[in-house]
Amino acid sequence: MEKRQKIYKMIMLVFLTAFLTFLGTSLYIYNYVLEDGDKKYVLLPGNDNLEIGTELERVKTVIDKYFLGEVNEEELNISAIKGYVEGLGDEYSEYYTPDELEEFYADALGNYTGIGIYMSIDTDNQIIVISPVKDSPAYKAGILPGDIIVSVDGENYNGDSLTEASNKIKGQEGETVQLQIKRNEEILDFSIMRENIKLNHVESRILENNTGYLEVSSFDEGCADEFEEKYKELEKQGIESLIIDLRDNPGGIVSEAIDIAEMLVDKGKTLLITVDKNNNEEITESKQDKIVNVPIVVLVNANSASASEILSGALKDNDAATIVGTKTYGKGVMQEVLKLSDGSAIKLTTNEFFSPNRTKIHKTGIEPDVIVELPNEKTTILKLEEGEEDTQLNKAIEILK
Repeated sequence: MEKRQKIYKMIMLVFLTAFLTFLGTSLYIYNYVLEDGDKKYVLLPGNDNLEIGTELERVKTVIDKYFLGEVNEEELNISAIKGYVEGLGDEYSEYYTPDELEEFYADALGNYTGIGIYMSIDTDNQIIVISPVKDSPAYKAGILPGDIIVSVDGENYNGDSLTEASNKIKGQEGETVQLQIKRNEEILDFSIMRENIKLNHVESRILENNTGYLEVSSFDEGCADEFEEKYKELEKQGIESLIIDLRDNPGGIVSEAIDIAEMLVDKGKTLLITVDKNNNEEITESKQDKIVNVPIVVLVNANSASASEILSGALKDNDAATIVGTKTYGKGVMQEVLKLSDGSAIKLTTNEFFSPNRTKIHKTGIEPDVIVELPNEKTTILKLEEGEEDTQLNKAIEILK
């Protein structure tokens, strides 16, 4: 028995030595630099199960050894993280540096220096103008919803670099930015001076037949308070019906839209249904008595997106308003800004939202109760020529009569 055990140990030792020799030779070969003319192929040990940090370390090793230029480690790290998040393939998820996060919050507060445009990404991965801010430099220069931003100050951009393009458009008050715009098949050049943009979220006036009119341009912070204030002013003037204009409204903060919906829908009614990645549902209900007790018509179009669709969907499904216009944009997902320990953050798509009747909104939009096109197949009221009839607004007034 002892003799057999000695033989067994010798065999295992020989086998182990052979295996380690093979492994060492393999690692040596995979780290070998092959030269083919003027090209070099660096073969590093491969492992599909390695963590991303290990993979980046291997890439860094190659860069440090062969890259001719100067290496900015901070820029490499930021680019790596941005690329990692971009790899999700989600147009709404992105990484913000601390400075970019500060600018993002400034935008949400409706106070920043720029030209005043809302942008998104279209199906061709182009940067598309959702709408200019009313009376902003972009609005006065003639920028229109649907315009494609080709370049900023001579540098071309597409949907992958939306944040970079946005930051490039912003700048010092009084300085100009050069935009090249594609409108249909025409290329247009604009030189626009930057200004401090302070948004007025809600504009009000009284139309014929004592009809109140509230135009909501975006759902930035403070929008709901402004809506309530403007409505109460109209109420004191004796309005008998209300038109809420959400056309060309790109959305904003979900809670602002919910707060407005609570003013218009009976207490206890469902306003919104959200579903996370694990199919967990959260149902948001109205927690207060409504303050608006007159007939309501809501105007929407193809540029009414996100929070606009939450509000119009809540009103439609609860029979609290008649929706008039054309099908909405179809952004039915919500993002959360998740702050990291170094002050940076990831804006991440975390939920899909549905109307109270569980109508899917993402990529489909909300169908109006009454479909009304603008004249001459125009998609936005900003394209209406002076004196041209706003058929959608006229229909709303007619319904409320």
